[in-house]
Amino acid sequence: MRIGIAGISHEALTFSPVSQALEDFRVLRGPEILGYRGLGDAARALDIEPVPLLVAQAHCPSGVVEERAYLDLRDEMLQRLHDAGPLDGVCLILHGAMLVEHIGSGETDQVRMVRAALGRDIPIAVRLDPHANLTEEFANKADTWACFRTAPHRDQAETLHRTLGLLAECVRAGRRPRPVFIRVPLLLPGERATTAVEPMRSLLAMAREIEALPGILNAEVLIGFGWADTWHAGASVLVTARDEDHVPEARRQARRLAQRMWDERERFTFDQQVARSADEAIDAALRAEERPVFIADSGDNPTAGAPGDSTHVLARLVARRVPDAVVAGFPDPAAAHACFQRGVGGTVTVDVGGKLDTVHGAPVRMTGTVEHLHRATAPEDVNLATLRANGVRVILSDRRYTYHGPDDFAKAGIDVLAHKLIVIKLGYLMAPLREIARREILALTPGFADMELTRLPYRYVTRPVYPLDVEMRWHPIITNTAAYGEA
Repeated sequence: MRIGIAGISHEALTFSPVSQALEDFRVLRGPEILGYRGLGDAARALDIEPVPLLVAQAHCPSGVVEERAYLDLRDEMLQRLHDAGPLDGVCLILHGAMLVEHIGSGETDQVRMVRAALGRDIPIAVRLDPHANLTEEFANKADTWACFRTAPHRDQAETLHRTLGLLAECVRAGRRPRPVFIRVPLLLPGERATTAVEPMRSLLAMAREIEALPGILNAEVLIGFGWADTWHAGASVLVTARDEDHVPEARRQARRLAQRMWDERERFTFDQQVARSADEAIDAALRAEERPVFIADSGDNPTAGAPGDSTHVLARLVARRVPDAVVAGFPDPAAAHACFQRGVGGTVTVDVGGKLDTVHGAPVRMTGTVEHLHRATAPEDVNLATLRANGVRVILSDRRYTYHGPDDFAKAGIDVLAHKLIVIKLGYLMAPLREIARREILALTPGFADMELTRLPYRYVTRPVYPLDVEMRWHPIITNTAAYGEA
């Protein structure tokens, strides 16, 4: 069984002023794809022959993808698909919330083009992030899809294995599954829908119960990506019938699941301590007996696509002369270069941040000592400089970068356990950091990834939608039952 592996993955925050260029993608081609997320192991376990084509993933999410960058990657992917010879199926590795300049949904375009290349008879399965905004056309041209069931995400490899397993089952059985898709008019930041707490925990449990019913292939709950100002933004549910005979049951269960998600809309909330401002977060951290205390500068979260160089929190730390704080970090090539020129132990004056995001704070002038330098050792790595100015240590990078775990800090010469306060540009902490954080405070800071969605200037999202329209009424309507690519 020959299964093509391909996909271009990105998450677009439409409010961000930073577009996604070709050099902002990590591109895997041919055999190097086999090491991606345990793909080779999954293929062996499922007894399939993976045919690796092209997989492109954003180094760091940002705004809308530049059209030329996307077309270069997409056209190469399609050419490799054409050159691969006969395939029994295709697995697309996508995110679900990519938007492309002048094109719109990148996922819809990819599935549309791959379906046109394959014809109607070859099944397509898609691996997705649950923060996906999907269209009816996508649902009509993909045979089935599976998304991560953890947020913060810990099951990427497991989900890829599951997606391949669904595809292999369909090929071997000679069946075409029938996905039933319902979009729910609900905008959510992912931090309000973590999967270990309610209501997502119960929604996922309900999906697993549905999945166990006779004739049901799988059921998924998609949180959506609330920072995308596009007509198809929002949550959704999927229930896939194994075949035509089980479509009525899939439709009934999809309605149940969508109604449950809608009924729970007011219960989606944060699973960590929340501070209404940067100063409130700093006060709480300084009072805390625990260490380290992590403050998430959530409005400037680069994993959601924000630029990552807002100085809003840094300015407050400096003004208040906080005695022991680490800020991770700022993508500031000029400031990082100045540190590298001066060297470890040197004194340097630099203007930090406020260059990509010029709205939420001006550059902060800092005079301090260069404590540590890290030179990139691989193409996906970055140069890091750690600058200490009085009690505040700032990590500077030569491009946009996200800090997922202790190793990212170690590269910058920082032992997070040795410091009282760690300010990090994230929403929720990624799993490796949650394991070591003694306290986690989510600061509702201003920014392009503002957690208070009602403060953002939406123009194109379909209205009414909750929470922009609190008083709206809604009941589930089947927006799509796949027809094997006929529409």
